[in-house]
Amino acid sequence: MTISRAKLTMAERVEVAEIGLLIYPGAQMAAVHGLTDLFAVANRMVLEQPGANLPRLRVSHWSTAAAGTTVERVFDSQPAVTGRPVVVLIPPSLTDMPAANSLQMSADWVTQQHQAGAIIGSVCVGAFLLAQTGLLSGRTVTTHWTQGKALGDQFPLLKVDVDKPIIDDGDVITAAGLMAWAELGLRVVQRLLGPSIAMTTARFLAIEHNTGAGCGGHFAPILSHGDEAVLKVQHWLQGGGAVDVSVSDMASQANLEQRTFLRRFRSATGLKPTEYCQHLRVGKAREMLEFTTRTVDHIAWTVGYQDPGAFRSIFKKVTGLSPSDYRGRYGAGVGASGSVTVAHSSRRSPKPS
Repeated sequence: MTISRAKLTMAERVEVAEIGLLIYPGAQMAAVHGLTDLFAVANRMVLEQPGANLPRLRVSHWSTAAAGTTVERVFDSQPAVTGRPVVVLIPPSLTDMPAANSLQMSADWVTQQHQAGAIIGSVCVGAFLLAQTGLLSGRTVTTHWTQGKALGDQFPLLKVDVDKPIIDDGDVITAAGLMAWAELGLRVVQRLLGPSIAMTTARFLAIEHNTGAGCGGHFAPILSHGDEAVLKVQHWLQGGGAVDVSVSDMASQANLEQRTFLRRFRSATGLKPTEYCQHLRVGKAREMLEFTTRTVDHIAWTVGYQDPGAFRSIFKKVTGLSPSDYRGRYGAGVGASGSVTVAHSSRRSPKPS
């Protein structure tokens, strides 16, 4: 058997992306249902981007059949659709993991899904089941801090780092805490639907999300600072996209003298007004690069930059990627086909299991 360590991006076209949630003896059903709801919210966020050909998320639950001979779907959010999971997630457990022999069928099924190209993720002690597949051998993984030593002792070919809340190794993602299923779910949304949908899903659910995208997090401005004059300006800038505004315009909006405004704005937000506006403009540009096919020059002009070169420079400073590279990695590919890519990239050399 070979392990293909692929990182799911948005480049191989699919209309529906199935996420399989594995229910094993002792699995925390709150996590299973919570992930199901999280992906349903992500689908709602997709509907708010009608111009982008993003896939719909299909959520399925899998469990050992009554006869004990197969692992079968026991729930399907889109039963009329055919196909197999592109992602399989192993939820946490509130109890100790069952004996390895009772999990072997589930582990074999996970291995089969991985061989077929699925990304595999685990939460907390779900890493024990994942380790039983052999897919973690030679990798650094995480699990709940109380189980790190036990996991390492039972599976000495892997390295355990319980200090990291989530470790994304491309085709395998392990999350540490019992409640880390939310962050794992958002990481999957980011892979399948892009950073903007992941961020809006997190915002809707009022949970934090670390993009881990290697291109800077989406801008999440500080709004709880208590300075009403500065907050009024922030809302005003958000509504207008911070296009064609000067510091004097902002100070006037806050009804403050310019020097006082500059001091209070930076104290409240941690940024100079010009830096804040840059982040807002880049955020809008990121959405346009993900969800439209407009040229980079047109996007630069739309978000308030008359000089495309200056826009490219600022965009790369904020995200770490050029606009074209960002679109290549996260663009949804708007077109008439009605399908979107979910690609396997960043491949490493196959490694024997």
